Amino acid sequence: MTIPLDPDISPPGTTRFRDAGGIPADRWRAIRGEETLVPTHCCFCGVQCGMYLRVHEGKVFGLEPRDHDINRMRLCPKGLNAYQQVNHPDRLTAPLLRRTRTDDLRPVSWEQALDVAAEQIRRIQADHGRDAFGMLGGASLFTEKTYLVGKFARVALRTRHVDYNGRLCMVSAAGANKLSFGIDRAANPFADILLTDCLLIAGSNVGECFPVMTQYLWGARDRGASLIVVDPRETSIARTADVHVALRPGTDAAFFDAVLHVVIAEGLVDQEYVDAHTTGWDEVKAAVAEFTPDRAAEICGIPAAQVVQVARMFATAPRAMAWHARGIEHHTQGVENCLSVINLCVATGNLGRPGAGYGTITGQGNGQGGREHGQKSDMLPGGRSISDPVHRRQVAEIWGIDEADLPLAGTSMMEMVHQMRRGEIRGLLGVCNNPFVSLPNYHVVKEGYDALEFHAQCDFFLSETAANAHLVLPVTVWAEDDGVMANAEARVVRHRKAQEPPPSVRTDTWVLCELARRLGAGDKFAFTGSEQVFEELRIASRGTVNDYYGITYARLDETGGIAWPCPDVTHPGTPRLFEDGRTAHADGKIHMQAVGWHPPADPYDDQFPMSLTTGRTVAHFLSGNQTRRLGGLVEQTPRPWIEVHPSHGFANGDPVTVHTRRGSATFPALVTEAIRPDTVFVPYHWPFPVAANEMTIDALDPRSKIPEYKVCACRIEAAAEITPVPPPPMPPGRESYAEAQRARAERLPPTSSQGRGTSQP
Repeated sequence: MTIPLDPDISPPGTTRFRDAGGIPADRWRAIRGEETLVPTHCCFCGVQCGMYLRVHEGKVFGLEPRDHDINRMRLCPKGLNAYQQVNHPDRLTAPLLRRTRTDDLRPVSWEQALDVAAEQIRRIQADHGRDAFGMLGGASLFTEKTYLVGKFARVALRTRHVDYNGRLCMVSAAGANKLSFGIDRAANPFADILLTDCLLIAGSNVGECFPVMTQYLWGARDRGASLIVVDPRETSIARTADVHVALRPGTDAAFFDAVLHVVIAEGLVDQEYVDAHTTGWDEVKAAVAEFTPDRAAEICGIPAAQVVQVARMFATAPRAMAWHARGIEHHTQGVENCLSVINLCVATGNLGRPGAGYGTITGQGNGQGGREHGQKSDMLPGGRSISDPVHRRQVAEIWGIDEADLPLAGTSMMEMVHQMRRGEIRGLLGVCNNPFVSLPNYHVVKEGYDALEFHAQCDFFLSETAANAHLVLPVTVWAEDDGVMANAEARVVRHRKAQEPPPSVRTDTWVLCELARRLGAGDKFAFTGSEQVFEELRIASRGTVNDYYGITYARLDETGGIAWPCPDVTHPGTPRLFEDGRTAHADGKIHMQAVGWHPPADPYDDQFPMSLTTGRTVAHFLSGNQTRRLGGLVEQTPRPWIEVHPSHGFANGDPVTVHTRRGSATFPALVTEAIRPDTVFVPYHWPFPVAANEMTIDALDPRSKIPEYKVCACRIEAAAEITPVPPPPMPPGRESYAEAQRARAERLPPTSSQGRGTSQP
C-alpha cells in the first residue's frame, strides 16, 4: 500500500524517505497491517531511552516510545527522529576509494576495498614500524564493537596507537572516579534523584542535552528537593533553580573549593563518615583553606554570598546529590574540577545511600560502555591498565597471544593528530568518529589528516572526515545489528536488530574480522556476530572492577538492563555503589584528592577579553553527522548562532563575528540576558566554515588529555554577512535533497533562547 503524501502537510524529506523504502508518517500517522514492534533503545545520548522500532515487510518505518523504566514513554526530538537514519537516502551503500586526495571517490567492491586497506597497512608498517599505523574508535559503537576496536588494534595491527572519541567526552570524569574510588562509573542510578533533598547540577544543560532525564529532576522537585545549577548560562533548567551560580567559564574548581571551605568553617562536615571511609582529608582541608568566599567571588565573578548559600543548602540537606557533565570536564583541569565535586559529596557524607551520591551524565550513547573494554589508549578489557604486568598477562592469555606482543600504552586522540602532522603516524583507520567537526583547532586537525599516507574511515553517512579519506567503508546503523550499551547509570541495555542492512553494507564487526583475516590474525577474530563477541567480552572482564560476566543477552531480555559489576548469572547487578562503605581501592577507602585552581590555557588580553564557550542544542548531536540530515531536526535548528548579552548592543539576527587566536566565523546573534556579559556561546554541531571548533583551543588536561572546549579567549564585533552553512557531504553522484536541507538558508537564530528569553519582544 502506498501512503499518499500531501507536501503542504508532510514533514520535510518524506517523499525521499518513502522512495528509499522507509515510510514516514503522513499527517503524523502511519497505518500498517502486520507490523512488528522491535524493542530497543535510542542511538543517541547516555540516557538510552527505550523505544520500539516499527517494522513492516522488513523495513523500519517509524517508532514508538517504550514504557521502559529509564524513560517511561518519553522521547526527545532526536529520539523521535532517530528511525529516519535507517532508510535515509544519504546512506553509504558501497565502499568508496581514491588513490590520492586529488582523485574523486569512486565505488569499488568490498574485496578490492579490503585488499587495498590490508595492502596499505602492511606497507606503512613495513616501512615505518607497527606504531606508524593508528586506529580511532567511537563511544556510540555497541560495547562489543568497542571491545573489538581495542583487540584489533593490539592483536591485528599490533600498534600502540589506538584511542576513541570518548577522549573528548568522559575521560575527566573517568580519571577523577578512578583516583577517588578506584572505579569509573556513576555511584547512583537515576532513580535516586527522585529521593534526594538537594540536587546539584554542574556544567550540564540537562534540558537540551538530556531532555528525558529532566523527569527525574522534576520528580525530585515535586517532593520538595532544592535545586542548585552551576553554569555560565541560564539554561532552561537553571531558570527553575533555587540557586543559579553563573560563574565565569574555567573557574569551577575555585568555586567548589570555596564551597567546601564554608562547609568546613561552619562545622558542616560529616566527620564520622570522613574518618571512617577516607584518606587524604588533611591535604584537602589545607588546599581549600585559601579559597574563601571572597576569593572565589573574585575569581568566579559571582557574589560571595552565593558560595555560602550553596554550601549550607547542600551540606544541611538530609540527602544530597551532585551530577555533572561536560561543562566542568572540558577543561585543562577537568579532572580536578570533577575531584572538587567528589570532595564536596564525600565531606558531607553523601555517598552510597538512596538519594545521596554522585553521578556523571554520559554524553554519547555508549560513553560509559565505550570506555570500559579496551579502545582507550591506556586500557585493556575490564578496565585493566595496559601498563600493569598482571593485567597484561591476563589479557594476553585470553586473547591467545604472547604478552611480549601486546603493545604498551599509546597517546590520546588529539596527541595522535599532532603525531600525524609530524609523520610519526602515517596511516589511520577510523570507526564511528568525525574529528573534522568534533576535535578542537580545526586547521591543525585538517593538517594532520591531510598528512596521512592512507586513511580509511567506517561510517553510514559520508561525514566531513570520511569525505577526506582515501577509503570509505559503509557500515550498519544501530537498528541493523545486535549489541549492548551501558548508559550513564552503568546499566547495560540490549539493542536489537530491526532490519537487514542494504545489500553492500556490512557491520563493523564483519569489517574488522575480515581485515584481521587479511592481516594474518583471522583465528583471533572468528566471530560471526555480536553475541559471540559479547561472550568473549564476558570472559575478558571476569573478576575485574568492570565485571560483565554475569550479564547475558537472555538476562538483558528478561530484565530490561543490568548495572555492572555483575560477577555471576545469579547476581542482580549493582545499581548503587558503595552501600557497604567500601570503594574499589585495595584498602576500601575513598582517596580524597587535594585540588587547586589555575586560569584557563588561553590567556585574556586587550585583543581577546571575553570567553567563548561551546555546547550542544536539543535538535542535534555531537558532530551532527547523524542529525544534520534529518529534515525535522534541520528545520528545528538549521544553523549555529552566537548567544550574546544585550549589553553589547546587538539585535537578534545581527551578523556577529567571533575571533579567537585560531580562527573566526560570523553567526546570527541571539541576544539574551541568559548569558554573562563577558561570555558568548556557540553550538558546535556544524563543520567549517561555521565550526565552533575552528576557534576552540587544543590545550589538554595533563591527566585526562581532554581538550579545553568550554573556555577560550575571544572578541566579538559587528559584521556585514553571516557565514553560510555548508550542506553535508554526499556520496558520488548524489546531491543533498532539498526537502531536508532547505532550512540551511535560514539567516536567523532560533525563535527562542535557551534560557529566560531574549532582550527583545
